[in-house]
Amino acid sequence: MASLKNSPSFYHTLSPTSFPQIGFQKCSNGSLPCCRKGISFVVRADHNSLPNFTSISQVRQGNVRRQLLAVSLIAPWVSLVNQPLPSFAAEIKKGYLLVTDQKDGYSFLYPFGWQEVFIEGQDKVFKDVIEPLENVSVTTVPTTKLDIRDFGPPEQVAGVLIKKVLAPPTQKTQLIEATEHEVDGKAYYTFEFIVKAPNYTRHALSTVSIGNGKFFTLTTGANERRWGKMKDILHGVVDSFKVFNA
Repeated sequence: MASLKNSPSFYHTLSPTSFPQIGFQKCSNGSLPCCRKGISFVVRADHNSLPNFTSISQVRQGNVRRQLLAVSLIAPWVSLVNQPLPSFAAEIKKGYLLVTDQKDGYSFLYPFGWQEVFIEGQDKVFKDVIEPLENVSVTTVPTTKLDIRDFGPPEQVAGVLIKKVLAPPTQKTQLIEATEHEVDGKAYYTFEFIVKAPNYTRHALSTVSIGNGKFFTLTTGANERRWGKMKDILHGVVDSFKVFNA
């Protein structure tokens, strides 16, 4: 397996400048109303306008033709209404909202009430405006690797990312746990860590995977003083992250 410590390309690709620190940015709180319009068809035969058929068989044939016409109009719409919803729709948990990026090929859940902010170098960022350390960010960088395991075991990958990318070099870090799991045949590394700054301590979770020629990193966390309250919610965020073929 490739070694992270001995891979200059890894440091070049996953440089600290690719993962800027989350700060206070202008929020975009736009929303689009959503509605579903029902479409109904009424096929009505006006007996006064019926042609003067010369036999009962002709009348029956006309009725059959009108029924076929009605079916041909309604069937396409019935087909659309009965189309199955995307599989991820069934996985949305109460209290979360879904983000799906069709271009890069990933999706995840974030807590209801968090707002999207725009930070250079990050693909997606959502945060709590009252508790700014409670946020989730996704970053993508190009890679030629096809599997996260090509970079090494979970502890090794997590250690390098935490020290070189996910935390400033001046802050103390502690890796608590790193694990591996698979979803639909794709490998993910998930790890828990702590970052200590002079005026706060952040408890964080990250998950990383590879797909569509990109190295994906999702990171979420909270102030250590709120970790007990937020840990289950944040685990719901990190566990929801999925990479799919774009």
